[in-house]
Amino acid sequence: MNIKKGDKVIVMKGNDKGKTGTIERAFPQTGKILILGMNIRKKHMKSRKEGGKGSVVEIPTPIQASNVMIVDPKTGKGSRVSSKMVGDKKVRVAVKSGTQLA
Repeated sequence: MNIKKGDKVIVMKGNDKGKTGTIERAFPQTGKILILGMNIRKKHMKSRKEGGKGSVVEIPTPIQASNVMIVDPKTGKGSRVSSKMVGDKKVRVAVKSGTQLA
């Protein structure tokens, strides 16, 4: 996965297509990421006490990493990510503009 926690991404597919957000958590084993406020699902929660009321809670669920693109810092649009050697360090670079990603 070329994206990691803290990256600003734009959603390319799904119900939240076109929206931007920052990655809160990455799951490299499954290839998914969690973006706060995106891919919201409703979960029905049982009451914890007897005689209490249950509720419906909205929670963000992970989205496939292939359905998002990193926002290019120069243009503000989606871009793919490549890696480049700068000195003896490997850095991530936005393909569209060639700018280095944090």
